[in-house]
Amino acid sequence: MKVRKIVTIIEEITSEGGREVNPPARVAIVAAVIENPWKGQGFVEDLSEGIEATASDVGALLAPAVLAALGATAEAYGKAAIVGLNGEIEHGSALIHTLKFGDHFRVAANATTLLPAVEKRGPAGVVFDIPLKHITDATIRSHHQSIEVRISDAPHPDELIIALAAAAQGRPQQRLADLSTEL
Repeated sequence: MKVRKIVTIIEEITSEGGREVNPPARVAIVAAVIENPWKGQGFVEDLSEGIEATASDVGALLAPAVLAALGATAEAYGKAAIVGLNGEIEHGSALIHTLKFGDHFRVAANATTLLPAVEKRGPAGVVFDIPLKHITDATIRSHHQSIEVRISDAPHPDELIIALAAAAQGRPQQRLADLSTEL
């Protein structure tokens, strides 16, 4: 795995809807900008070699980093794979939709749910949203949220952005009734 750079973003919301958020709502994102392991190979029928060479390593790199950046217990989480213009969306999906990648985050966060994800192809500076859901119960509405991300110089055409996001809470000032009230 060739890493060009690691980007860490921390957001703290201190006010929402004209009211104080106390403690501040905290979300962290850690993204690795890596060389696409299928760069220059044309269409690759079997992606397993690139998955084996990259997925676990990038998961092991990002999972502890995003939890350290969060500085709190994660209650919600998500992932992203943004593919440079010379790659296929399947390249990003191949890396993040495998237990070799996701289990690093699930184990580190004591989570049991599947990680919600976004996959997208775009030029350097493309804006993407990482969806987040509760780490143990994907039906908890308060934790359904997203965080917008942009890395100004990534991905280059033969790169991928692989990112993890974690939130220490649900949406600030959430007021939706529990899903069970509609069943």
